[in-house]
Amino acid sequence: MRFNRNFWLFAVGRFISQLGWAVQDVALPLYVLDQTHSGAMMSVFIIAEIVPRVILSPIAGVIGDRYNRKAMMVWFDILRGALLFGVIAFSLLDLRSLLAVQVLMSIMGTFFSAGTGAMYPDLVPEEELASANSLLQTFGVVARIAGPVLGGIIYAFGGIRLAILINAVSFFGSGLFEAFIEYHWEKKPLGALGQILGDMKEGFAFLRSSRFLKVILSYALLINFLLNPIFMVLLPYVYRVQLEFSAQWFGLLETAFMVGMLLGNVLIMAKLRNMVEGLLFHSLFVQMGLTILQAILISPFVGFDAKILFQIFIALNVLWGIFNALINIPIMTKIQKAIPSELRGRVFSVFDLLIGGMMPVGMAIVGGALERFEAWEIMLVAWALWTGVTVYYFVRYREVLEGTRKRERTESTVVPAT
Repeated sequence: MRFNRNFWLFAVGRFISQLGWAVQDVALPLYVLDQTHSGAMMSVFIIAEIVPRVILSPIAGVIGDRYNRKAMMVWFDILRGALLFGVIAFSLLDLRSLLAVQVLMSIMGTFFSAGTGAMYPDLVPEEELASANSLLQTFGVVARIAGPVLGGIIYAFGGIRLAILINAVSFFGSGLFEAFIEYHWEKKPLGALGQILGDMKEGFAFLRSSRFLKVILSYALLINFLLNPIFMVLLPYVYRVQLEFSAQWFGLLETAFMVGMLLGNVLIMAKLRNMVEGLLFHSLFVQMGLTILQAILISPFVGFDAKILFQIFIALNVLWGIFNALINIPIMTKIQKAIPSELRGRVFSVFDLLIGGMMPVGMAIVGGALERFEAWEIMLVAWALWTGVTVYYFVRYREVLEGTRKRERTESTVVPAT
């Protein structure tokens, strides 16, 4: 595996900003809780980051397809760094100011992601795309493992001011690497605001015309709707409330999942590479087995003590992480190959909008269900629905999901915007 200079500049720059953001992402909640002792206020900060991204992602996708993607990437990193330096310089550390900064960072991050998400598949040959995705995800996992540790230490010694300063420096460092990337994109400036709506419609039209994208997007939406609430709401509830695991054990379980993702990505880069695209359903069926096993373990039919359950869950979380990588990388790679570069920003923004909109719904359903049903019963229902959906897609759409890019492009074409 040997990637070109442009991709390495992109990957290293992205890792630097991810690490800096992970530090602030740990320090900011600690600061808000220290100042307010309010979980509700922490929720406000989370919403302030999510809502602008959901609202603006379709517009950002249009901008990412029409304007210089490299310039967007570099300048939005620099602008975010400058904003955070301003926070430090003018001591804007009150909660109202930080909330406004959170909104501005989310807006800039949305436009940054639209440009970079559409751009980086162009930086590597198609046959290396699965390995490239895996490497990027590996860097992201390392940042998510190291960031919380560094964030806690930095906050303990230097408070929120030092954490924000480090994040500001990381954005400038990231922009420096990205500035040396060689990437040429023909701009198609907007002549009128009405063209934004036209471009958005064009992205939807391409999506509707592509059988492959409709199939894989519908499946991705369904499994995200069913599984994200399990991992983000139900299992944390089980660990902390039902099984009464300590905060240290809870953190180790999270780390085990990240270690598994790291191992899965290393496996893809070192051994599987493009072959991973043909293992999608194999990995899905393994994950189904892990899910039913988890449901049984937290049910009243199993009487293991907390220590034994913790050890079992550590092993299961590592396996979950491995197969999560073996599922996410093929899906991501297949989608990237199926979308022409000139439409990629718009179509990706549709994915972000739909997935971002469905996640809160699923979490609200699971959160409400936990008030009336046992956790193992909810997990069993989610497993049954997931199994039924996956078997249906396996039987009916397996050939579509394993189709080649060339075949897909002949099925659906859209004239690029001018």
